[in-house]
Amino acid sequence: MDFIRNFPLFTIVFSLFSGVLCMMLPGKAAKYYTAAYECLLIFFSASVLWYTSVTGTSFTYVMGEFPAPWGNEIRGGVLEALIALTFLIVMLCSAFAGWHFLVQDIDESKINLYFTLLNLLTAALMAMTWTNDIFTGYVFLEILTLTSCGLLIVREIGRTTLAAVRYMILNLLGSGLFLLGVVLLYDITGHLLMMNMQGAIAEISKDSRQMTTLTLSVGILTIGLAIKSGLFPFHFWMPDTYGWATPTSASVLSALVSKAYIFLLIKIYWRVIGIDVLDRMPIGKILCVLGMCGIIFGSVSAMRADNINRMTAFSSAAQIGYIYMGIGIGGMAGYTAAVFHILTHAVTKSLLFLSTPRLAEVSDGSLLFKKLQGSALRDRQAGAFFLVGSFSMIGIPIFAGFSSKLLFSLAAVDSGSNKNDGKINSQGKA
Repeated sequence: MDFIRNFPLFTIVFSLFSGVLCMMLPGKAAKYYTAAYECLLIFFSASVLWYTSVTGTSFTYVMGEFPAPWGNEIRGGVLEALIALTFLIVMLCSAFAGWHFLVQDIDESKINLYFTLLNLLTAALMAMTWTNDIFTGYVFLEILTLTSCGLLIVREIGRTTLAAVRYMILNLLGSGLFLLGVVLLYDITGHLLMMNMQGAIAEISKDSRQMTTLTLSVGILTIGLAIKSGLFPFHFWMPDTYGWATPTSASVLSALVSKAYIFLLIKIYWRVIGIDVLDRMPIGKILCVLGMCGIIFGSVSAMRADNINRMTAFSSAAQIGYIYMGIGIGGMAGYTAAVFHILTHAVTKSLLFLSTPRLAEVSDGSLLFKKLQGSALRDRQAGAFFLVGSFSMIGIPIFAGFSSKLLFSLAAVDSGSNKNDGKINSQGKA
């Protein structure tokens, strides 16, 4: 039974190996091989989820015999296993559901290259999900950036090339800031393993003079990941990036890649900085304000769009705002709402990006709303999927999006009541 502890590492290693192997396979063979190995990874992640749920504990997998900071660790827990399982299922469904348009948008000779990039991206997603080492998170964050740009540019039309260049520039800026934050934290703590860093930061934070340096380091790191994930006001790259990519790429980039950056940030807050230390910084309040601005501006831009792909892309900016608002609210309730919305958005946003091209296909290839009238009747399956995804995004009861927005509301109320209780207690003591 303890052999299951090896499975997180297998998901990373097999993905890297599959990326290399797909380069030597023809297009359709690469597709079916990717499907088979993704199913194997789903089994691995489901096994880890079952193991950690039954035992009620998490575990760390130490790679090699070298001590930190040269050694490396993988951490397996219920949350990591659930995120990995969701990401893999969405990845598999996106690859198959978008196959019809993939062969139309990409040259036949480059289909195997596309699956190579997809598999390397999967390796990066798994590594960022399982890692217990902050520098390993940075290494695979860079791999995730490069493969994401490759998924965009492989379509080889002018708009995707322009979108990929813009996406690359902004992501490199975000990566540089993230690395600078990691370097500063390493200089302060002398550690790269997350739990070791948390212990050192807990001691350092007792000295109020050190809090300024800690806040600067965490702030720089946060800005880097905010840029990469598309938090307001860094969301302007989304319409072209998601709107002109082939449907599988749009689904993967919106539903998975941006969420991986946010999940890494949550892990750093929770396991590196520590919630008690983070609450003493102004970062949470800033994220809450920017998140609410993202909700407002993203929603308004979505309502003003006349193109269904641009509407869906701006909707992503609004949903990213919800997640950051939950992180900014803080506490167990705020982080629970943020993580739950990561899961719901990963599933529902992929439904939207995979169903819109089918609606356009039965409407003379147009994405304009005035041309899409009646498209849901012409393709009932795509219409049903788009309807379910839309209802979830706007929070209609019985759909997953309603549950996540309810959690955000409860987290905000809980946060406000705790603050009021604190004021009453302090006044009572006075």
